Amino acid sequence: QVQLVESGGGLVQAGGSLRLSCAASGRTFSRYAMGWFRQAPGKEREFVAAISYGGGTTKYADSVKGRFTISRDNAKNTVYLQMNSLKPEDTAIYYCAGGSYGSIRGEYDYWGQGTQVTVAS
Repeated sequence: QVQLVESGGGLVQAGGSLRLSCAASGRTFSRYAMGWFRQAPGKEREFVAAISYGGGTTKYADSVKGRFTISRDNAKNTVYLQMNSLKPEDTAIYYCAGGSYGSIRGEYDYWGQGTQVTVAS
């Protein structure tokens, strides 16, 4: 079992930056790929970024490519999402997830409770 707790969300002006963190419990964190998803009001939860279990491979949604960076520190059982050049359309609840490497919700077995990111125009 892996429990995930996100932090770092908040209110930021357009063009600003935030760094989200996701702390995992358990000794098997390094065995899982990790992902970030987001869900805006009235919309489906969508893929944002993923990182392989070793951290050597990453993928991003086209909408965030070049602005967001996913990374992980297996020694700290933590995955990060650095978000730069934020836009109002990035406003959503951001969830971290652990499971198989991919961009599909069903590939992930473990989910955090989410952290709100609001980008003001």
